[in-house]
Amino acid sequence: MNMDLKKNPEALKAYEDYERSTNLRHLDIGCWLVMILMPAGAVLDYFVYPRNAAFFLVLRLLCAVCGALVWLVLRTSIREKFDRLLCLVVGLTPAFFMCWMIYATEGAVSTYYAGLNLVLLGVSFIVRWSVDLSLAISLSVIGMYLGACLLQGSARSAPIGLWVNNLYFLIITAVFVVISGWVQRSLRVREFILNYQLDQNKRELEITNIKLADQNEALNRANREIKEAEAQLIQAEKMSSLGRFSAGLMHDIGNQLNYIVTNTFTLRKKSRKLPPELQAEMGIMLTDIEDGLQRVDNIVSDLRTFSHPGEQPAEAVDIADILKLSLRFVSGELKDKDIALELNLAPGQKVWFNRNQFILVLVNLLENAIDALDEKKFAADTAPAITITSRVAGDRSLIFIRDNGPGIAPENQAKIFDPFFTTKDVGKGTGLGLSNCFGILRGFGGIISVASEPGRFCEFSLDLPLHAEAAAKTKPENADRLRS
Repeated sequence: MNMDLKKNPEALKAYEDYERSTNLRHLDIGCWLVMILMPAGAVLDYFVYPRNAAFFLVLRLLCAVCGALVWLVLRTSIREKFDRLLCLVVGLTPAFFMCWMIYATEGAVSTYYAGLNLVLLGVSFIVRWSVDLSLAISLSVIGMYLGACLLQGSARSAPIGLWVNNLYFLIITAVFVVISGWVQRSLRVREFILNYQLDQNKRELEITNIKLADQNEALNRANREIKEAEAQLIQAEKMSSLGRFSAGLMHDIGNQLNYIVTNTFTLRKKSRKLPPELQAEMGIMLTDIEDGLQRVDNIVSDLRTFSHPGEQPAEAVDIADILKLSLRFVSGELKDKDIALELNLAPGQKVWFNRNQFILVLVNLLENAIDALDEKKFAADTAPAITITSRVAGDRSLIFIRDNGPGIAPENQAKIFDPFFTTKDVGKGTGLGLSNCFGILRGFGGIISVASEPGRFCEFSLDLPLHAEAAAKTKPENADRLRS
C-alpha cells in the first residue's frame, strides 16, 4: 500500500470506523446463523442421540436466545462500543453449547466435535472476523473441546488415534480461520485505502474544479475590465492628443478670424459708398462671409471647450434642477415634434460637476436624441419618446438618456466620440458634440458610454461622481487646462 494508516491519523480513524461497521454487519449475520442453525440441529440430535434429544433441544434453544439477545443489543447505541466483545460472544456461544453436548455424551468419542469445525468455518468464511478475533475464537474452541473431554472422563479410554484425528482437524481448521482472517483483513485494508484515496482525489478534484471555475470567472471578468479600460485609455489618449492639437489650432485660427472679422466690418462700411445696385450685391456677399465666420467661430468655441476639460469649478449639482433647466432649451423642439418625455429620477440625487458644463452636456445629448427621432418613421401605434432615468450606485451617480429612434449602426458605435465624426448631412453637424461631451465628462471624473440596437433604441449612460472624493478617484491627471 502506498499509504501507511498508522502515519495518517485521519485515515486511521476512518479505517477504524470502517472496520467497526464491517464487524457490525457480519455480527448481524452471525446472530441470525446462531438463531436459525442451532435449533435446526435438533433433527440431528433425534437420530444420533435420541435419549438426549430433549435436553439438547433446551441447550439449542438457549443458544438461540443468546444469539437473539446479541441481535437486540445490536439495535442499540452501545453496539459500537462493545462490537469486538459481541463478536466473541456470538462466535463462542454455539461452540460452548456444542462442547456441553460433547461433555453430555461420549466426550472425545462424540461425533459432535465436527460441529466445532462448523463453528470455526462459519467464523472464517461467513462472518469473517479480524485476525486477533479469529485467533482468540480458535484457541478458545480448542480449549473448550479439551476441557469438555477431560471433564467427561472418557479421555483416557479414547483411542490415541481418535484424539490425534480430532485435534488435527480442529487445529487445521483453526489455522484456516486465522489465515482467512488475515487475508480478509488485508483485502479490507486494501479496499479501504483505495476507496479512501479515491474519495480524497474526488474531493480534491471538486475543490480544484471550484477554484478553477472561480479563477476562470475572475480571469474573464479581468479580461473584460482590461478591454474596457483599454478602450477608455485609447479614447482618453486620443482626446488628450486632440485637445493639445486643438489648443494650438484655436490660437492660430482665432488670430486669423480677428483679421477677417475686422476687414469684413471695414468692407461693410465702405460698401455704403457704392452705387445702390452694387450695394445689394455686396451686402449679400458680406452676409455670407459673416455667416461663415460665425460658423467657424462656433467651431472654435466648441474646440475651446473640448480642449479645456475640467477647468470649471465643480460643485454638488441637483440632477432634477439642472435637468429642468436643460429641458427649457429644447422644450420647443419636443413640443413641435410631438416627442414624449418620461423622467424617472431618484429623489434628491446629485452629481459633483460644474453647473454650466453639465447643462452643455445634457442639452447636447437631448439635441442628438431629438435629431435622431426626427429621422425615424414611426408606426401608427408608436410615438417618438425620450426616457431619462437616474440612480445612485455606491459613490457614483448614474444617468441614462434613452430614445426609441433609429439607433446607431454597430460599426459607428466605436467612433461616435471621435472629433469631427458625424452621420448627419453636411451642414447639420460638425461632429464635435459628443467628443466635446466626452472631454467635459472626463475632466470631471465622469464616463460616457453608449448602447444601441439599430431600429429600436439608443441609450447614453453617464457615470458621474457623487462627491469630490469620488471625482478624485477617476479624474485623469491630464484633465487640467491645456495651454497653447
